[in-house]
Amino acid sequence: MYQGHVVACPLSCGSAPGRPSSNVSTREGGRPDMSSAPRLSIGLPVYNGEKYLAESLDALLGQGYEDFELIISDNASTDGTAGLCRRYGKQDSRIRYFRQPRNIGCAPNHNFVFRHSRGELFNWVSADDLYARDLLQRCVDALDEHPGVVLASSWTAAIDGAGNLTRALEYPLATDSANAPERFRSMLFGSGHDDYGVIQADDDYGVIRADVLRRVAPLSSYHHADKVIMAELALHGPFHHERDWLYFRRDHTDRARHAYPTVRTWCTNLDPRRADRLRHPAVRLYAEYVWGYAAAIRRAPLSPAHRHECYRHLARWVAGRAAPVAGRAIGMDSTARARTPLAHAQPVIFADAAGADREEQPS
Repeated sequence: MYQGHVVACPLSCGSAPGRPSSNVSTREGGRPDMSSAPRLSIGLPVYNGEKYLAESLDALLGQGYEDFELIISDNASTDGTAGLCRRYGKQDSRIRYFRQPRNIGCAPNHNFVFRHSRGELFNWVSADDLYARDLLQRCVDALDEHPGVVLASSWTAAIDGAGNLTRALEYPLATDSANAPERFRSMLFGSGHDDYGVIQADDDYGVIRADVLRRVAPLSSYHHADKVIMAELALHGPFHHERDWLYFRRDHTDRARHAYPTVRTWCTNLDPRRADRLRHPAVRLYAEYVWGYAAAIRRAPLSPAHRHECYRHLARWVAGRAAPVAGRAIGMDSTARARTPLAHAQPVIFADAAGADREEQPS
């Protein structure tokens, strides 16, 4: 039984613990047969994540949807991460553990787990976050129900280092629009920034169609490269968001956004080579950010009219960034969805909502 702290979860997240998914080949004991490729690959890049890793692994391995592999890439951690991963790996054959001989950077480590994935669906996860028990099932079901959708996720709630709910926000962007330029415009001008300890538009941690993810540029290490890869995915198709808080983003003092507060330190965390100020001056880190959007538009499967409209949105966005005063006016998204804290209903608190029922837990 999961022994973590109390977290928040909507009433609808209460799938039966340990329930095998339908139409999944299982071995004795109810676990999926890993001799064949699983439908979903989960990629967990980690560096010195020992503090919260066990809670995250319990929440992932206890999902109601079980037809997945969990690919862990340990980025040469210096704490107890390696031992913890190996102990869990002995208990659950769905885990594939890799250890990098040196710290290759956060971005290459994210790309590593995707390159080693085998499923038709892919999901990046974090080593310190928590997940409601039916998050994966509902995301996979949404992708099955909507073939044109390229990514499925849920609303995000924030928890603190102790696992206490601090904030729950509705998803703020129009990435579910049928119109590609509208999705792109929303991602440029919408309120998807990091706020109140939780990234409101946590699309990075959604379940993605792997064939679409392979068509976009790999995650890079310039300023806000994570936003660019999500924007490029949105140019390929709409996103779906379950209107419940099923993903719990942990905000703590060691979180990367706090540990690497400047553009230089953040990009160096993504790739150590970015520490070289001569090869990677600050202007390059910003210029690659803008060029990343332009290249995404050029590569995307858009009609000439839609491509031109996306370039027009990008030019307007760049003008706003270049002139901060004008940018505040230009960047005001009159169609952005309202950011409503604890919207609709206060999430109900469950001690076991994001945990895993495990007969035997590694010790």
